[in-house]
This record gives sequence, C-alpha cells and structure tokens, in this order.
Amino acid sequence: MKRTTLLFAQLTVAVIVIALWQAASTTHLIGDPNNISFFFSTPLAVAGQIWRWFATGTIWHHLWITLWESMLAFAIGSLAAIAIGFWFARKPRLAAVFDPYVKAANALPRVVLAPIFTLWFGLGIWSKVALGVTLVFFIVFFNVYQGVKEVNTTVLANARMLGMNERQLLRHVYMPSALSWVFSSLHISVGFAVVGAVVGEYLGAAGGLGYLIQQAEGVFDVAGVFAGMFVLAAFVLLIDWIVTLVEKRLLVWRPEFSKPGR
Repeated sequence: MKRTTLLFAQLTVAVIVIALWQAASTTHLIGDPNNISFFFSTPLAVAGQIWRWFATGTIWHHLWITLWESMLAFAIGSLAAIAIGFWFARKPRLAAVFDPYVKAANALPRVVLAPIFTLWFGLGIWSKVALGVTLVFFIVFFNVYQGVKEVNTTVLANARMLGMNERQLLRHVYMPSALSWVFSSLHISVGFAVVGAVVGEYLGAAGGLGYLIQQAEGVFDVAGVFAGMFVLAAFVLLIDWIVTLVEKRLLVWRPEFSKPGR
C-alpha cells in the first residue's frame, strides 16, 4: 500500500469515528443524546477545550513536565534494560540464578508501586520517573535478552574463526542482530513511559497531563478529560514517530522484506 493511500485510509477511519461520535451525542441515532453527551461529551466540546488550552498557553507547562518525566523514564529504563539484557544473555549462569527474581519483579502490579515511589521520592518528578522506569525496563529487557540469545550461531562461529574478540563480537554481531528486537520494544515502551508519568501525576502532582486530567475529572468536566486523553495520544504518536526515524537511520542496512498485499 502506498504511503498516501495508507494515510488517507487512517484519516478516513478517524473521520468516521468522530462523525459517529458527533451524531450519537447530538442526535437520537443511538439513544438519548443528552445522556451520551453527559458521559462522552462531544467532539466539538473536546476540540474547543484543546483549542483553549493551546490558545491561552496553559498546556505547554503541563506538556513539558510530562515530556521531561517520560524522557527520563524512557532513557533510564531503556539503557538499564539494554545493558542488563546483554549482560544476562552473555552470562547464562548468572541469568539462571536471577531468573525467578526477574519474573517475580515483572509480575508486580506497577500501579501498587506508585504510592510507594511517592513516599520514597516525594511528589516531584522522580516518583513519576521511577514508575515509568519500572514499566519500560521489563519490556526492553526481555526483548534484548531474547534478541541476543537468538543470534545466528553460524554467523557467530564465523566471526570467532576470523579472530573477533568479545568486544568486537558485541559491536559487530550481537548489537546489529538485537537491534530489531530493541526497537520493537522501544516502540511499545514509549507509550508505557508516558503512562507511568501520567499515572504518577494523576495520583499526586502539581502539573502535567495527568494532573490536568485529574483536575477535569474532579469537577466532572468530561470534555476536559477527553481533551487530555487526545493530547496524550497525539503526544505518544509524536514520540513514537521520532523513535521510528531513529530506527530507520540505524537499521538502514536491514533488507526490505516483501509484504502481503503490496
């Protein structure tokens, strides 16, 4: 599918959903529009709230807070996961010893940790960063670990026959082989980094998108809640697009595989 055709199809889906939402909240197409608009607001009201936020400039302060928290959580969680994932994959005995502890830590519900992080780090940004790190870390860690474990043994044996040492193997064999796994996990973890920041802000903060949503929910401002969610979704899509650009730059050597229906 051509890029322009794909973009048109994606926009068409969005237009249809918004049109149905508008019709349901203003006409008797589905039911009582007053009840529907009370619980779901209307697209025009949500768009108006977003416009007021940007027109007055109040959104920028909150966006910056959430962006900074998300960037820190994403960077710290990803770097730690990549380093430990490579280390465990190269040290099978060490990985076997810590395997039950890693799985147990991954099984912990992250939302339960949010109040604990608030108690430890206070209401500043670091409690939100800590929550985001716990969400990002395990996604990237398991992908990196699996990516390194699945390095082609023939390529690895040939590289060793050519006299590569461990550092050269890491740079020229392990890292290129695992990059696809790494970026696959990074695309997922971008959203989780933002979720961690927003959930932390929702539970206690003085700014950020989570704070905006919590304030709107506190006064039953449904349009404000949906506006915050739409801004958050656009925010995540923008960060994911940046990750995609970096991925294309670093994986330019990767062959283009044929796709069904192309």
